[in-house]
Amino acid sequence: MKNTFEMEKILERGVSGFHIYALADPVHLCYVSRNFCALTGYSEEELLSESADLYQPLVHPGDQAVYESFIRQAASGAQTCRCEYRLIKKDGSILYVSDTMVTEEQPGGGLSGFSVLADITSIKSENDNLRFLNETIPCGFIKYTCEKQPKVTYINKQMMELLRFPAVREGELDYLELYKSNIFLMIPMEERRRFALYLNRVYTAGAPIAGEIALQRCDGTRAQIFGWVTKCVNAAGEEEFQSVCIDVTERFRARRADETQRYLRALTDVYDKIFEYDFSGKTVSCLYSNQPSMFKWIENIPMQMEEATERWITETVAAGDRERVRAFFQTIFRDKPYQTGAKPPQITYRAQASSGEPRVYSGIFLKMNDAVCLYCCRCVPESGEASILRSEIENMQELLMRFTDGIAAFEVRDQMVTPLYASDNVCEFFGVTREEWLPLMKKETPIREFVARSDVAYEDFAELLRTGETEFSYYDLNRGAERRIKAICSRKETQAGAPRYVMLYNVEEADPAKAEGGVVTIRTFGYFDVFVGEKPIAFRNKKSKELFALLVDRRGGYVSSEEAIGFLWEEEPVNSVTLARYRKVALRLKNILEEYGISDVMETVDGKRRIVMEKVRCDLYDYLSGKEEYAQSFKGSYLTNYSWGETTLAELTGDIIY
Repeated sequence: MKNTFEMEKILERGVSGFHIYALADPVHLCYVSRNFCALTGYSEEELLSESADLYQPLVHPGDQAVYESFIRQAASGAQTCRCEYRLIKKDGSILYVSDTMVTEEQPGGGLSGFSVLADITSIKSENDNLRFLNETIPCGFIKYTCEKQPKVTYINKQMMELLRFPAVREGELDYLELYKSNIFLMIPMEERRRFALYLNRVYTAGAPIAGEIALQRCDGTRAQIFGWVTKCVNAAGEEEFQSVCIDVTERFRARRADETQRYLRALTDVYDKIFEYDFSGKTVSCLYSNQPSMFKWIENIPMQMEEATERWITETVAAGDRERVRAFFQTIFRDKPYQTGAKPPQITYRAQASSGEPRVYSGIFLKMNDAVCLYCCRCVPESGEASILRSEIENMQELLMRFTDGIAAFEVRDQMVTPLYASDNVCEFFGVTREEWLPLMKKETPIREFVARSDVAYEDFAELLRTGETEFSYYDLNRGAERRIKAICSRKETQAGAPRYVMLYNVEEADPAKAEGGVVTIRTFGYFDVFVGEKPIAFRNKKSKELFALLVDRRGGYVSSEEAIGFLWEEEPVNSVTLARYRKVALRLKNILEEYGISDVMETVDGKRRIVMEKVRCDLYDYLSGKEEYAQSFKGSYLTNYSWGETTLAELTGDIIY
């Protein structure tokens, strides 16, 4: 008797929403627990009847069909079944429940259903809120572990669309699974350190951080997002990061376009004509000309790049200089935008001026980004003022080639200054954030007030305006090191009411072969290895290392996917499976080079890859140079790791003099 009493007590109060169905005709409740009555707000008298189902009317009209199907399934035989639906409580409020029923045959015949209700209202409400967010604000949502190399544990549909994950086809690389293994693959190389610092700060402080950052999409393009990062504890009791992301790419582009237009104002103070060359679309258009009638046909109208350039050369360039100018532009078309930090391509030639007379022009290509360059030219002044202005032009050219490499530009008129453009690092130099800099661009500020928050004394800034050029030191937060910043003023002498343009840019290392850790050194005589400074690269994938060795062996020539597969998997044909395998190997090689800060030593064009010989030191290249100091460096072994190196080994062996 005691056990029976305890069991009834448990059913009455301890089991959530316990009730019993008589699954006869008609289906009706034959028992309801006290807990069940409290859950619905109805009494036993209002729920129990042998002649009618008084429970079904409590089910929400929108869920009646689901409930009826659930009852039919339960009445079909002994089993366990489950259903979720909504109940309308006596007070009119909505209750989401999960109904789990176990049906059993009774000794006297017929079926009974023993049912338990679980209140899932809070869970459903939370899901509805998330669904509302998904439908009204297309937010990307992502969860990832708190490891040093965080792994993605959840990513929603909006985030996958934002990152443009392609559909997975048989034999091809699953980019989603690859990205899930390391969230840093979504972050461009130059942003990874900043992102890692943010994660460390969130983890240590336990407080969320919000801000803008770039993401690397699967198709190679970039998205600018505004998002939040916070640390949580998941249902399993494990710490994890969660991020909500909003795509602000279009707003970012519009803002950059506005800044670029402001920057172009500074260019037009120096150059007579500015043409935009878009190498992705192979078009050219005239952005500015002091002779608008001459270039009306391409004024802000993109034309075919090579065709329009040839027309311009034929119609304006002096006959004796045409072939040289053609060769100059053909080199630009072939090599595309030059590497950041390299000397920009320049040319001097004779062309027809607005007066109809031939004059000497100076032209330069200035890199805006990986796809767009500006060709800027101006007529070189004659005699008297030529030497003064030539010096000024050279200063501006030296400055402007750094446009994408951390600079600032601002206009000075009398004693007032208006910022035109600045990278994040240069904003820090002036003691302001990016958000504080933007309002300054819309107004004039007294010079003394403008420089007050920086480390530069007003007297030093005034000296810059007087002499035209100087350098300052500042601490670069992104690199965590002291750096130099150079400032150039476009005009040394003041003219009442006339604007002057002051430009600032970071002073970089002159040797392009140097990366963060030092010179890239490659050893091919013996076993193949690569070093950055004194540190060897720890390739995590053997085939990625072999691919890099193959590029080195090709000595600057391009290697296609098909050729590489023939070397890396000699016994296998080129098909969708090996192509997918090769793309994965190539992506891993790209990632390891980026990790060591030497991504520029490999160049990729239309799926073909090559080593950029000028950016590395290699014992093979030194030996083949014919210089006496390298004559004894080859000892008879070459790329011992790889059998396909025997072809080059045979060539080298033939050169040895015994």
